[in-house]
Amino acid sequence: MENLELPLAEEREVFTVSALNREARRLIEGSFGTIWVEGEISNLARPSSGHMYWTLKDDSAQVRCAMFRQSNRSLKFSPANGQQILARGRVGLYEARGEFQLVIDYVEEAGEGLLRRQFEELKRKLAAEGLFDADRKKLLPTLPQRIGVITSPSGAAVRDIVTILRRRFPAVPVLVYPTAVQGQKAAAEIAQTLALADRRGDCDLLILARGGGSLEDLWSFNEEVVARALDALATPVISGVGHEVDFTIADFVADVRAPTPSGAAEIAVPDRSEWLSLVGALARRLSRAAARQLTDAKGLLGGLAHRLARSHPGIQLRESNQRLDDLEVRLRLGWQRLLDRRRGRLTTLTAGLRGATPRRQLAELEERCRWNARELARAMIERLGHRQTRLELAARALQAVSPLATLDRGYAIVSNQADGSVLTDAVSVASGARIEVRLARGELSATVDQSRPDQDHPKPPTDKT
Repeated sequence: MENLELPLAEEREVFTVSALNREARRLIEGSFGTIWVEGEISNLARPSSGHMYWTLKDDSAQVRCAMFRQSNRSLKFSPANGQQILARGRVGLYEARGEFQLVIDYVEEAGEGLLRRQFEELKRKLAAEGLFDADRKKLLPTLPQRIGVITSPSGAAVRDIVTILRRRFPAVPVLVYPTAVQGQKAAAEIAQTLALADRRGDCDLLILARGGGSLEDLWSFNEEVVARALDALATPVISGVGHEVDFTIADFVADVRAPTPSGAAEIAVPDRSEWLSLVGALARRLSRAAARQLTDAKGLLGGLAHRLARSHPGIQLRESNQRLDDLEVRLRLGWQRLLDRRRGRLTTLTAGLRGATPRRQLAELEERCRWNARELARAMIERLGHRQTRLELAARALQAVSPLATLDRGYAIVSNQADGSVLTDAVSVASGARIEVRLARGELSATVDQSRPDQDHPKPPTDKT
């Protein structure tokens, strides 16, 4: 027997239990993304934390599941033991116990979930083919000649539709095409009935209707055979299946979708009271239009009669004579106005000629010269007076600022006899210097015996720069 050689202690990679579980968790979570799992709930637990824990099992295996509180808020039903569900989540490992588990973020009941997947798949398929496009929708007739209702003859939907149609517009006849609306064979029967109603052409508007129910109850209207039959119709069709919150494939393919069978009846026909009001308004407009046309015709007839009367030869002759007399009067007045204008112009020219003689012009010029002479003398006197006044004002102003006026008040002007500069500071004159003193009347020559500086007003410093 061959001996196995064990590795040295420093060469061994030893995991702790926590590290092993952590690595296993990383491997598991990295190998799977978000997955869907279908199974039966068992061992459901709801602790006070708000989280939920259960076991999801099938015939031969089971897996632990955890759904945390923030995901529970989106639940549309209350999970229970023994319930078949379809769960979406991520595969993980609970490290504290080393337990393999599925962390759930969305749950739906398995039967309805399957149907919804089939619904979405068919919806995407038909949308890609263009069966839901708006340009394929046919316009509904404003006032149908006959309405065909395709529904169960024993259901409440047909009674609601007939009641509303009679209330809104009882003049429109209704033809019911009976068909099954629930069950395995209902979809094929609905498609055959649609094709039959379209082929017969008895109605110009069809209503496909059924009352409310679960998704399974309404599933016949989600079958592809019904969608293809609706798309092949030449007759406009309104779909009124289920309640307002229910949407079926038939709603998307139909020309108009109504929220309920009653809503389909409301859409199919107008309100008779509104139509009666409209007809009454149209009748009143027609009456007013006819009255206006009669009035216009009477006016036109009167105008034609008047024109016919005026075209009589006697009337035309009288009008011609009157026109001739009028022209004669206008001619006389025209000649009279022309003569008056010529007389007025002659008078004006005569007066102008008399005013243009040389004697008259000379007299006017002499009078103008005399007036100009008087104005010139007056202007010269006025100008001299203004100048005299300005001269006197200037003399008074000059006298006010003259140094001689200051001397009259007892002051004197002292200047250095050597250079003639006016003295303003005692320290600028040395003892023994000769000075000149000018008084208001006369001058003095003097010699400086002593100079004393002013203690209250020291000499300001001089700028040596």
